Amino acid sequence: MSEFLVIVESPAKAKTIERYLGKKYKVKASMGHVRDLPKSQTGVDVENNYEPKYITIRGKGPVLKELKTAAKKAKKIYLAADPDREGEAIAWHLAHSLDMDIDSKCRVVFNEITKDAIKESFKHPRAINMDLVDAQQARRMLDRLVGYNISPLLWKKVKKGLSAGRVQSIAVRLILDREKEINQFEPEEYWSIDGEFVKGKSAFDASFFALNGKKFELKSEEDVQAVLKELKNNEFEVTDVTKKERKRNPAVPFTTSSLQQEAARKLNFRAKKTMMLAQQLYEGIDLGKEGTIGLITYMRTDSTRVSEIAQNEAVEYITNQYGKEYLPASKRKEKKNANAQDAHEAIRPTSILREPNSLKEHLSRDQLRLYRLIWERFTASQMAPAVMDTMSVDLINGQVTFRANGSKVKFPGFMKVYVEGTDDQTEEKSNMLPNLKEGDKVVKKDIEPKQHFTQPPPRYTEARLVKTLEELGIGRPSTFAPTLDTIQKRGYVTLDNKRFVPTELGEVVSVLLMEFFPEILDVEFTAKMEQDLDYIEEGKENWVKIIDEFYQGFEKRLEVAEKEMQEIEIKDEPAGEDCEQCGSPMVFKMGRYGKFMACSNFPECRNTKAIVKEIGVKCPTCKEGNIIERKSKKRRIFYGCDRYPECEFISWDKPIARSCPKCESLLVEKKLKKGVQVQCVECDYKEEKQG
Repeated sequence: MSEFLVIVESPAKAKTIERYLGKKYKVKASMGHVRDLPKSQTGVDVENNYEPKYITIRGKGPVLKELKTAAKKAKKIYLAADPDREGEAIAWHLAHSLDMDIDSKCRVVFNEITKDAIKESFKHPRAINMDLVDAQQARRMLDRLVGYNISPLLWKKVKKGLSAGRVQSIAVRLILDREKEINQFEPEEYWSIDGEFVKGKSAFDASFFALNGKKFELKSEEDVQAVLKELKNNEFEVTDVTKKERKRNPAVPFTTSSLQQEAARKLNFRAKKTMMLAQQLYEGIDLGKEGTIGLITYMRTDSTRVSEIAQNEAVEYITNQYGKEYLPASKRKEKKNANAQDAHEAIRPTSILREPNSLKEHLSRDQLRLYRLIWERFTASQMAPAVMDTMSVDLINGQVTFRANGSKVKFPGFMKVYVEGTDDQTEEKSNMLPNLKEGDKVVKKDIEPKQHFTQPPPRYTEARLVKTLEELGIGRPSTFAPTLDTIQKRGYVTLDNKRFVPTELGEVVSVLLMEFFPEILDVEFTAKMEQDLDYIEEGKENWVKIIDEFYQGFEKRLEVAEKEMQEIEIKDEPAGEDCEQCGSPMVFKMGRYGKFMACSNFPECRNTKAIVKEIGVKCPTCKEGNIIERKSKKRRIFYGCDRYPECEFISWDKPIARSCPKCESLLVEKKLKKGVQVQCVECDYKEEKQG
């Protein structure tokens, strides 16, 4: 008989931990929460100090029965759920269900699932932290009070199946505000003059900078002509040569938010996928002879702190692999984010010695890609800064000044392992200038004026939205991925070219919430609520007081909304064609994945069709059909003939309405990491890529 029972959330985690603890321990999984507020009602007694009404989750009866049987046989029970608020709440619910003393030392926490970390954590069990539990309960109840009161109102006034939540409503508002900025944006004209210059056999680029010794902005073609008229000949004199050495520090190790952002940029992963893979890496992967081992630390964190043990291991590894010169002069002190709870460490590999290439045969392709990203980011964060040689040179012809900037890597430092991605299309290039000194003469080879227009702010990608929510102090690491998933499932936003676009439904709901529940969409109010939850966790605030302060005003607004909110009908738009099954007009309807066509004679006729988007290209295979945009089951866009299944032409790349000038085959737009390039599908013809 096992003397000790350990309860965790998942079977994968249970399997890994049981192997480390030995025969005296039996490790079982609760499969997440065993108790929760009922789905059929709010579950919060507002008349009785907001007392929550917990019930056993449907389907969890057999799991709970098994745990109770094992608990009766055990000498001691340990609750080892995840090391965060939700994990603490799971442990508390389990303690209640198993009739345990919550003040006993039954709670065990660890930041990584490795043998040493597990064994050490069991030496220091503690009581359940009720401040953590109360903070989680408060969040859950606030979300219930908002969601279970506003959602039925939206069903009644707008459409069934809608929902409203604190974090998701802010996310939709941000997307709507950005769309409004884009629609109201008025582009402004500006120009640039770029030149190619030569000294001896060396060519380099420089751009117009100043006129008559003062920085001059080119706002029109007239300004450009005024500058070009000032040029006397093709010879420029070198002045103001500035050489500097610049240090570039590595990015800090990953938090949940920065991991989601970087995985989106570099791996093209959605936030939901990133968290699913990170969970697998944390809970443990079977490494053959080594057994099942957790490969990364806990993946829900807003801390960039790294344990001393991990730092020391990194020092040894970097010294052996790259040399002492790749170590920083002193241990780097991480800046703490004002909104960070700093409950545990940053996301890092459990051992830097476990290199990504050594795990190829044990990990799936995507698991390996994410592990490599985490490993490289952490390793780079412990390395010395990169050192760049920079050079700035002014070139003067009469009253006209061009400026050239160049840089090259003098010492790669952390860049030998990893360089952080960016959201924009520009990237730092090594572009060293020839050895120029003041008084040198260089020759202008070519000068090209270019017209530009200012661009509106970009729509939010998942990475940008996560970053913005974090900066505003909205939500917590565990909430970002499910929030982004929910606003898409509800039909409030859609993804177009990996960027969020609000739907009509999203706008209608947001306008109603802003009118009747402005605090729900108020960024400062929501950020303060997050801060209040942190205060509850720290024991500085009482959870009942925080909920009551919110609910008193919210209840009054709810009463007003019930009386004054008008019913809004989102009318079906005529699709301009008739149903091929019954002859009734087809209409556009809003569904889970955006608009689609349906018969207006519903429910008698249930005919539906996807909206066909023609791209103005004839099918290159059958020569009769038109190419239309389609979507795969995974919502990925591809292109096919509208005569399918008679014609089976498909292409992942967008065809264009021109033939290849070399072989007259189909030309397509090939999406590259930076921009788009037109290519032939048959020969090697390519056109210059567009940014």
